[in-house]
Amino acid sequence: MYHYKTDATKPQDIDPAWWIVDATNETVGRIASKISTYLQGKHKACYSSHINCGDKVIVINAEKIRFTGKKMNNKTYLRHTGYPGGQRSQTPKDLLRKGKGEEILTRAIKGMLPKNKLRKPFMENLIVCKGAEHKHEAQQPKALPLT
Repeated sequence: MYHYKTDATKPQDIDPAWWIVDATNETVGRIASKISTYLQGKHKACYSSHINCGDKVIVINAEKIRFTGKKMNNKTYLRHTGYPGGQRSQTPKDLLRKGKGEEILTRAIKGMLPKNKLRKPFMENLIVCKGAEHKHEAQQPKALPLT
């Protein structure tokens, strides 16, 4: 009789890597799906769906993202103020005009993560910056391969 041992990934065994992504002239959905994969750790051999084994991702130039087709004017983002009749809608064009390009990318990435207790820890590993400056040079992030 054979006894096989299954090695399960433990939270203390995980060493998250740091990645940096330049969102200049990148399509929102394509970049968001790649980032969500790295936030969950699905690119690693030690991936486990029940623990946070993902990496940390820094996104720079979030206000320079683009949409394909007519999504810039036709797509709407809904939110609610919490008061009666308080539903508000905005298009990506409105958000970019107000300087909130990072909100577009954050919403897209959040929508591609699993809807469970791990979504919040995954989102804490995401840093979206306006412009090319970020304060995490000490971690020496590597460029995330988008292709």
